[in-house]
Amino acid sequence: MHPYPLEPTAAEMHSMGQATLALVEEFINGLPESPAADLEGAVELADRLRESAPEAGAPFSQLLDTVALASQKAINNSGPGFLAYIPGGGLYTSALADLLAAGFNRYVNLAGMAPAIAQIEATAVRWLCDLFDYPADARGVLTSGGSMANFSAVVAARKAKLGEDFSRGVLYTSQQSHASCAKAGYLAGFPKARVRLVPTDDSLRMDEAAFAAMVAADRAAGLRPFMVTASAGTTNTGSVDPIAAIGELARANDMWLHVDAAYGGPFRMTEYGRKLFAGIELADSITLDPHKALFIPYGTGALIVREGARLRDAHHVAADYLQDMEGLEERIPSFSEYSMELSRDFRGLRLWLPIKLHGMAAFRDALEEKLELARYLHDELRAMPGFEVPLEPDLTAVAFRYVPDGGDADAFNQRLLQRINDSKRVFLSSTNLGEHFVIRACVVSHRTHRDRIEEAVRIIRDAARDLAAHG
Repeated sequence: MHPYPLEPTAAEMHSMGQATLALVEEFINGLPESPAADLEGAVELADRLRESAPEAGAPFSQLLDTVALASQKAINNSGPGFLAYIPGGGLYTSALADLLAAGFNRYVNLAGMAPAIAQIEATAVRWLCDLFDYPADARGVLTSGGSMANFSAVVAARKAKLGEDFSRGVLYTSQQSHASCAKAGYLAGFPKARVRLVPTDDSLRMDEAAFAAMVAADRAAGLRPFMVTASAGTTNTGSVDPIAAIGELARANDMWLHVDAAYGGPFRMTEYGRKLFAGIELADSITLDPHKALFIPYGTGALIVREGARLRDAHHVAADYLQDMEGLEERIPSFSEYSMELSRDFRGLRLWLPIKLHGMAAFRDALEEKLELARYLHDELRAMPGFEVPLEPDLTAVAFRYVPDGGDADAFNQRLLQRINDSKRVFLSSTNLGEHFVIRACVVSHRTHRDRIEEAVRIIRDAARDLAAHG
């Protein structure tokens, strides 16, 4: 028996590594033909995995089989047919980056511990800043996702605009914004009455006039409007708020402009996106989710701040036991001083490696393809008799419903969604627009191409015809 089982031999490491890579390669290569969802027996499998910690270990091959089966019994968000929510897909090269990062296990959050590793992440963050023409003194952090990024943005805005006494502070976001925008305000210490949800216009974008009126009313009441969050792509429909106009009003009232671009942000590298997001370059802070439209695996969000010192002021707390690691700030930031986290994984490699390997042009081309696919889907659905497509897509989310000749339209579309997903070739989701249940498709995965969207159109059309004819 091996005297140190926690330290496998070279041969054991090679064997386990080869088996793991082979499994991942088999999974990814099989994605085009894999079902878009396979939940049969998933709950029963989950029940079997509820167990006490074992005293003795099990063979690696057996455990790998368990992980493979558990991963199979799921909604297949990695495949080309996943059009629900806002899919990312997960780049294979990012998976390799995570293997490297975990294998080397370098500490990244204090620059002095591994300066070159910290610089790799700082470089990746700088690329995100460059995407929005942020100045050289901008700073940012990679987070677990957009929710944490939105929370840190509120903390930074609170510190910058309100100081220690924020009892009169009010922040604003639209009724269509991601739930994490309002949640961030609550968690940052603001009561629900001080987190204003601004109405939207007919295109589900923040209503500028309503926002201005709410700010004026709050100021007249002796409150302190200090922050507004605009959306560069809402989750429901991909709608983009009038960022420039919101920003102008924010500056006139000494407010912090934050833009939640978790979904839409990377589209700014396209010519279309630069026009669509006019004014975003003046935002005080921006949330991004590279694990969405940059196709990175889940667990990769980002917050970038125009004046980097403000992000540090809001998060940095000195500690005597870290004094040995000081002294590199002018050259390489210590990310622990800009975020909630002291210990965390090396997220930057999963962003840096694929960008260095493929180049930004490959990402730009992929995003332009997604915009074209969404427009194709929108146009095809609008041309089908019986279908209602209420919104022109700002990005790549398309909401639609079928209006039957009689009966409950909402119930019909609930059945239609189930029928579409039962095909196991595509997986769509739903939302509510006004009083109506609607189906939504969102094209973001780098593995989704024209053939799968054409197939989705056929599946949607045939399912609607069958239901309308036979119920």
